[in-house]
Amino acid sequence: MNTYSLQGQVALVTGADSGIGKGVAIEMAKAGASVVINHVDAHEVAQQTVDEIKAAGGEAYAIHADVSSEEEVQNMFAEMFSKYGTVDILVNNAGLQRDSKFVDMTLEQWQTVIGINLTGQFLCAREAAREFIRRGVVPGRSKAAGKIICMSSVHEVIPWGGHVNYATSKGGVMMLMKSMAQELAPHKIRVMSIGPGAIETHINQAAWSSKAALDKLLTLIPYGRPGVTEDIGKLAVWLASDDADYITGTTIFMDGGMTLYPGFADNG
Repeated sequence: MNTYSLQGQVALVTGADSGIGKGVAIEMAKAGASVVINHVDAHEVAQQTVDEIKAAGGEAYAIHADVSSEEEVQNMFAEMFSKYGTVDILVNNAGLQRDSKFVDMTLEQWQTVIGINLTGQFLCAREAAREFIRRGVVPGRSKAAGKIICMSSVHEVIPWGGHVNYATSKGGVMMLMKSMAQELAPHKIRVMSIGPGAIETHINQAAWSSKAALDKLLTLIPYGRPGVTEDIGKLAVWLASDDADYITGTTIFMDGGMTLYPGFADNG
């Protein structure tokens, strides 16, 4: 049970049909928020998440939208406003990888990742910020007019060969977040990022499902375990709560120490 209350608030979580997004959506619902589950091509899976949240006593609703499309993002916000009236929390989570050696990377691989991971965050955050400014602070609802949580990665600071498009997108998310936070703070809008490390999801199952793979992964994690989606979800709830009201413009890494560059622990 979450100790931080988001009661009476509406949270939009993009890419919430699985993985980290699903974990965040579930924890937000536990904290009392009505959660919009965004998905792009998995309506049945998204509906299963909605049903899971409702079965536990929460409130959720699924909306399809490709976050790299301005029209689809605007339609998603219009549908959300029709359903819930407004939005209080945006979790910019939708993201993907199209891995390739740099010299072999196609323009399509580059543009797809930048379009979803970076442009998608811009489009959703812009629509959310417009609504936050229009509505302003609602006394008794939240100290902030709105909260935007960008899902970044340890790779906003750690280079990642073979994944240049992904690392570039996350470096862009960092500066997008900071610049939005600077501009929107006078409107009482908080903007911050979560930087996950290795989190157990179905997408990266090969990295932790066998002992050999897990042992190799753990050489990068001083704390000795991969993260789970609940870790990220609980942090997102705290960041969206009034207990974190003085936090804006920063990335909180949740990585078991991956950004400590453990290869240098005894080899500096």
